[in-house]
Amino acid sequence: MEEQFDLVVIGGGPGGYGAALYATSAGLKVAVVEKDTLGGTCLNRGCIPAKAFLETAAVQRHVAHAGEFGIESSAPVVNFGTAQARKQKIVDGIVKSLGTFMKSKKITILDGTGSLGPNRTVTVRHPDGTTSTLQGTNVILAAGSVPRTIPGFEPSGPVMTSDEVLMLDRLPARVAVIGGGAIGCEFASTFADLGSQVTILEGLPKILPGLDIDVANVVVRSFKKKNIDIVTGVKVLGHTPNDQGGTTVHFGGDDDVKNLEVDAVVVSIGRRPFADQLGLQGTSVAVTDRGFVEVDQFCRTGEPGVYAIGDLINTPALAHVGYAEAILVTKHILGESPMPIAYDKVPWAIYCHPEVAFAGPGEEAAREAGHDVVVAKHQFRANSRAQILGELDGLVKIIAKKNADGSAGQILGVHMVGPWVTEQLSGGYLAVNWEATVAEVAEFIQPHPSLTELFGETVLSLTGRSLNA
Repeated sequence: MEEQFDLVVIGGGPGGYGAALYATSAGLKVAVVEKDTLGGTCLNRGCIPAKAFLETAAVQRHVAHAGEFGIESSAPVVNFGTAQARKQKIVDGIVKSLGTFMKSKKITILDGTGSLGPNRTVTVRHPDGTTSTLQGTNVILAAGSVPRTIPGFEPSGPVMTSDEVLMLDRLPARVAVIGGGAIGCEFASTFADLGSQVTILEGLPKILPGLDIDVANVVVRSFKKKNIDIVTGVKVLGHTPNDQGGTTVHFGGDDDVKNLEVDAVVVSIGRRPFADQLGLQGTSVAVTDRGFVEVDQFCRTGEPGVYAIGDLINTPALAHVGYAEAILVTKHILGESPMPIAYDKVPWAIYCHPEVAFAGPGEEAAREAGHDVVVAKHQFRANSRAQILGELDGLVKIIAKKNADGSAGQILGVHMVGPWVTEQLSGGYLAVNWEATVAEVAEFIQPHPSLTELFGETVLSLTGRSLNA
């Protein structure tokens, strides 16, 4: 017999477990089907473990520069096995806590691969080969994504995607990172700070494409200080493994083919939606040529009562966007007439060193959208807290609409690069999404001394008056 639920969720990642928890808090009877481990990519092979390694790299930086703060220490030695064990302990602890919490909320969790058939029927194939069937009044597809690969660079030996590199128990001396996007830059930053020689190979003319140019340039300059070699406009052609466990990467651009000997290759060219095992036969759920499930502004598929969220749909592949979509869908199921998500204004965070965080369009994107803008930017090197921390690289840049009289009006975008900016964006995010004006935000008081003062001072300068500019 089919077990009945108000909501069946296929996938236990951030979008899936977020939907389950939020829907349960609203009084719905919920089941979650997960074929691997609760928490999905983000918790097990993405956000959390990657940031744990980034924190290890931060500790290495602090110790290496301790003498500048009057703390004498011997030369630090990186024990990557210990870092790996610490990372795994964090991940395992959160996974266990999540499972316990979900069960305490009376959420039914099924271990297996879920596939959707007609009439919102979900068949679960369990690891032992048995099957069970669930009937949902509503169904959410949240199967997530998997790393993209390059022909000739399939994961094996020294070649890794983000899945394999996060399981390393040793520190490679020489690393090639293929792809200079957000994830690639986080890995490059981590390995460089831990002492590896890192080369980024990017096919486009610059790394971090899509970022405001002033923000991206700060990262490039900082990476060069770390001796990260950035090679852009190239195509990777293949690699030749050697007897020592490493390989030689072959790549070319406008010049002749070049060779790069490394101990590890990290393929970081993005992720693809994983709709492969969802079934969908006999339903009206449509999947694009790129593998995305098609949805409307409320994440509804073409099948009545069936929604899709997270990396499975063509929206920003961010865990917090998955949470937001989970809340949106639950409210829609409950008939609460929710507002669609403003995807062009979601918060973005890149955790390399220096960190990047932004909401809303950058300067070039705002102008391309037809806005006449006023721009202000201030450097962290002038900020007292940044000087105390010894973190001087970075800036805050604010893009605002230009009023008819030439003054700065509505804040369109807030872009930051520098120390702990991922923890500072909230004020800028609220300003962008509440469509606040420069005059309104300039009234806010920032604590002193603090890193967030730079945001306040940058806004204040757009009024035509300032304290420090």
